[in-house]
Amino acid sequence: MVDSEAAAGPPLSVDELLDLMRQRWKASYDLQLVRRQGRLYLHVMWGHLEQQSFPLSAEAYGEKLAEIVASLNGLGSAAQVRQWLTTTRDKPRLGKALSLPLQLPEGRASEFLL
Repeated sequence: MVDSEAAAGPPLSVDELLDLMRQRWKASYDLQLVRRQGRLYLHVMWGHLEQQSFPLSAEAYGEKLAEIVASLNGLGSAAQVRQWLTTTRDKPRLGKALSLPLQLPEGRASEFLL
């Protein structure tokens, strides 16, 4: 049996998450954790910090990312998110978010999917 912490890899940081998005798409996209039909997804939205019309300040965006990173680390999803962000060929488009279905360990999933 594989240790779930070892499988999760090192925790994500806000800076690493930003770097991964900027390397992949040259932009700091908005992220959301979405629960749908008993599953949890990480959505990469089409809006990004570099847009004039983006509704969050840089500080508010950083705080939102910090909350999402804490949740992803708590779920043990850091390695999955890291792998997906470095390998996906898709790009968020206006009105169409990218969606990563998170693979959650049994014990952790129940905490978020009440």
